[in-house]
Amino acid sequence: MKPAWILYIGTFPPRECGIATFTKDLATAMDKQFSPLIKSKILAMNDDSTNIYNYPKDVILEISDTDISEYIETAKMINKMDAVKMVSIQHEFGIFGGEYGSYLIAFLEILEKPVFITFHCVLPNPDDKLKKVVYSLAEKSESIIVMTKKGIDILRNDYGIKTDIKLIPHGIPSVAFNSSQKEKTRLSYKNRIILSSFGMMNFNKGYEYVIDALPKVVEKFPNVLYLIVGETHPIVRKKEGEQYRNFLESKVKELSLQKHVKFYNKYVKLSEIIRYLEATDIYMCSNNNPNQITSGTLAYALGVGRAVISTPFLHAKDIITPERGILVNFKDKDSFSDAILKILSDPALKEQMGKNAYSYTRHMTWPNVALSYMDLFNKYLNITDKYEKSFPKIKLNHLIRLTDDFGIFQFVNYTRPDKTDGYTLDDNARAMIVCCMHYNKFRNDIQLQHIKTYLNFIKYVQQDGRLFNFVDNNRKINIEHWTDDAHGRALWALGFLTSIKSIPQELKDEAEQVFKKSLDIANKIKSPRSVAFMILGLYFYNKAKPSSEVVANIKMLADHLINIYSDNSSDEWQWFETYLTYSNSKLPESLFYAYLATKDKKYLYIAKLTLNFLISITFENNRFAPIGHDGWYIKGGQKSHFDQQPVDTASMVQTLILAKEVTGEEKYMKNAITAFQWFLGNNILKQMVYDEQTGGCHDGVGKSSVNLNQGAESTISYLIARLTLLGS
Repeated sequence: MKPAWILYIGTFPPRECGIATFTKDLATAMDKQFSPLIKSKILAMNDDSTNIYNYPKDVILEISDTDISEYIETAKMINKMDAVKMVSIQHEFGIFGGEYGSYLIAFLEILEKPVFITFHCVLPNPDDKLKKVVYSLAEKSESIIVMTKKGIDILRNDYGIKTDIKLIPHGIPSVAFNSSQKEKTRLSYKNRIILSSFGMMNFNKGYEYVIDALPKVVEKFPNVLYLIVGETHPIVRKKEGEQYRNFLESKVKELSLQKHVKFYNKYVKLSEIIRYLEATDIYMCSNNNPNQITSGTLAYALGVGRAVISTPFLHAKDIITPERGILVNFKDKDSFSDAILKILSDPALKEQMGKNAYSYTRHMTWPNVALSYMDLFNKYLNITDKYEKSFPKIKLNHLIRLTDDFGIFQFVNYTRPDKTDGYTLDDNARAMIVCCMHYNKFRNDIQLQHIKTYLNFIKYVQQDGRLFNFVDNNRKINIEHWTDDAHGRALWALGFLTSIKSIPQELKDEAEQVFKKSLDIANKIKSPRSVAFMILGLYFYNKAKPSSEVVANIKMLADHLINIYSDNSSDEWQWFETYLTYSNSKLPESLFYAYLATKDKKYLYIAKLTLNFLISITFENNRFAPIGHDGWYIKGGQKSHFDQQPVDTASMVQTLILAKEVTGEEKYMKNAITAFQWFLGNNILKQMVYDEQTGGCHDGVGKSSVNLNQGAESTISYLIARLTLLGS
């Protein structure tokens, strides 16, 4: 298949510029999210013909901003590039030549490719010349992208723009939510209260008003330290030198604040920015320009989960609420000091503001922003059938993070294990399946130790044949609460372990002993999902040690499912129960396995019938929408769409891939990939559920956001689905 390129136009590193950073981050996010069939290429804007930048290989074209002939000739070159399918322009007035960047119009008049312009700056109350330039740019674009709601209002009302306008927020890196203490210690600021600001320095930053506010703050909090991170903007430095920095340093000395203000005069990389923000208690955004429509620094600070104090410029007014921070007056030191003291005097308020900021910004992470850009591009280019979604590398980091020497903890606070609620058999059984699958594929001996840990947990909770589900943080078994579902899942896991040839025999022997003892009460279990899990366990055990007795057990359990199907199904409702709840696909999946074990075609017939019925309900508009746990789907009622759970998606992926293997029908494989992409943003919220940064998976999809916790069940479910795809 021929390559397809998206050509991004803007400044680009190593040129030191905020737009350069954004262009690089967007292109990187798009390349990470989508397969090599869609590649990012760069047209770099140079500030003048004398500057030479050592660009990376993805920069395939350059334009000197002051040479209009280069705009025209470059547009002609792009027209001849068949691989370039569209052009995405990162627009700010200062990086294009001509009055208000009007040279870009000449470029667009020649260009024959579809164009999308992201306006990083939208100026209200334009004069006639500015209005004409912006209107002309919009007129030549398929769509305009802005980062705040206010930007849409200004373009519609002040400029009269009729072109389609899309709101896509400024991208932010994906980072885990952590307190500031860990990073403070790394930076040798363990006992300090950190205020920080970062970005390229110029007179509009307003840092002097924060410095003026500090004496009042230091009186009450003498361990306050204000970090000002970033070098002077190259254009400012060229025209004015270091006047502003010298002015600030003089003010610090004048106010005797040398122990309370520290300057880091350097162009900071993203990793450094994150480190400073993670060490921060309050982020200070003191910009003096009331019309600033976009602030990447503000977005980054909120994205790390830090309380923010900001002047009320346009972007800040859009995203800073009393729940996330405080808006203060422009150029008002008392307003700054009062806000700082209010937050520092109430640690609970500071912590809650940080959590609220972090929660609010999850849709702004670069993977989600990339999804939004591609969703917009596809409206005009229809390239969905021309690319394949790339699957993330398999990472067990978060699974291991949640596991101690006893087992895997069930709950988390964001990404940190919450040990107070202890462990469950459900999670440890499924975690053992993950590690068995991983070991079978990669032969990593570390996974053998984890398999041993989870197997020991299963042995620990076995009493009189029954496998109990809940163990508290003191490792005491709750013998008053036995669940047949957990028992069935454990049988599935134990049977699966015995079937893996590469696993050492001693582990398989241990699993077999527990498995056999747990089968003693199998005939007492009647709930459909528990029965389905037991069929899976018996099928895999029979692969290791075939016997007519095991096959007879499979047949008995499968016949039970057939009987309840007959009792509850109708022409309009091809299902085993009068409702659809959780892990629904495990029921037809177990019948596919029953067919493989017995070769009885009645199991295959009902398996296909019920799976196709489930597909008709859970696939909508080329995406998977599992039954929401907030209400389920009762026969004759309405399907719940929210509180969608990763465990249901993982189950469907497994079932569909098995259906493809059994029937040879490609439609099942196509649906399996679509279902898996639920984790990667092809869901009702169009947001990533899997977190590539941590290797964990969020705990569900709600009405307006994903659940930020990354618990054991969700992470395990993702890994089972991912490993199942790997083996398909």
